[in-house]
Amino acid sequence: MRSCGIVVEYNPFHNGHKYHAQKARELSGADVVVAVMSGNFLQRGEPAIVDKWSRAQAALENGVDLVVELPFAWAVQSADYFAKGSIKLLQALMCDALCFGTDGGESFDYADYGRFFIEKKSAIDQLFHELPIGWSYPEKMAEAVSRLYPGTQAFPPNHILGLSYAKENATYGRPMDIYPLVRKDQGYHDETLIKDQFASATGIRQAVFKNQSISSFVPKQTAMELAETQISWEDFWPYLNYQLRALPLERMQRIYQMAEGLEHRLVATNANDFAEYIDLISTKRYTKPRLQRLLTYLLLQVSLLEIKTEQEQTMLHILGFTEKGQHYLNQKKKQFALPVAAKIGQKEKEQHFLTYRADQIYQLVHPREQTIGRFPIRL
Repeated sequence: MRSCGIVVEYNPFHNGHKYHAQKARELSGADVVVAVMSGNFLQRGEPAIVDKWSRAQAALENGVDLVVELPFAWAVQSADYFAKGSIKLLQALMCDALCFGTDGGESFDYADYGRFFIEKKSAIDQLFHELPIGWSYPEKMAEAVSRLYPGTQAFPPNHILGLSYAKENATYGRPMDIYPLVRKDQGYHDETLIKDQFASATGIRQAVFKNQSISSFVPKQTAMELAETQISWEDFWPYLNYQLRALPLERMQRIYQMAEGLEHRLVATNANDFAEYIDLISTKRYTKPRLQRLLTYLLLQVSLLEIKTEQEQTMLHILGFTEKGQHYLNQKKKQFALPVAAKIGQKEKEQHFLTYRADQIYQLVHPREQTIGRFPIRL
């Protein structure tokens, strides 16, 4: 069975995601579409608007055959680490192809870029370290790469992830065939909702929080779930605010990615809610996504050792599958490069303790979320 992997978050699942799954199958000629999906906390340091099981269900009902969870230690990371973990799982799942959305244009050759990056990594690193200290990581990497590889001057969000997928994929002896899919209609951060067009997840979330109708842009079941439950950082603000006030600075310094005296900036700022707080602490150097990830680590009390340990113990936690997906698992799972977990028991909890902890924290505001002992969704 030929398989095509996709890397997703579905925050929330919308019609553009359904189109992506359909085109992934069509472009790659795949029998099975395999999705690696972030759990209850996401790449940009945000809680998912609906829980991972609901998002997996929506995926299976709309073109995906197998959904595997991307562990917390890989999911809540900058683009490079997020891509590293995602490609690691897709390679372990023996995917033949990779399809991702891009706003980098139709002519860009991602496979060629991946090979270039591996060959020129030392030169890129040298240029990176020569750039001004005040620049953010994405700015420095974009500048370093663009000087050596023409056509990478513009770095929209999905293009950055595409570049990260491509260079990680190129490190494997059997790289997946790459099928970029140019984004249609609204941009990644576009909040405009236009009838008969694909909307961005950002625009849909904003509409949900404003009690506006989103029924034209998402599957019916997703619309029903969003009408009942919408999780955001504001729900976790009391717990985060408590940590900021109660945790001694010497302990806060041990939180993963807490660097350059950031703990002093975090505790010196007071706000009435999360939106006000993140606006006050963010700067050009300390971007909102970077700080949101840091605050997620603080909320969960995450250490560097825990991140490294969970990354080393990565497993394939199956969230759900269709009949085709089950057939693929039965045919291939003995050849998978990572252990497979059909449910989370005590052993799996100890291996993926950060992912389990993230689920426990998520349950504080969404009590129906359940992980321990839950079997995969079977469609």
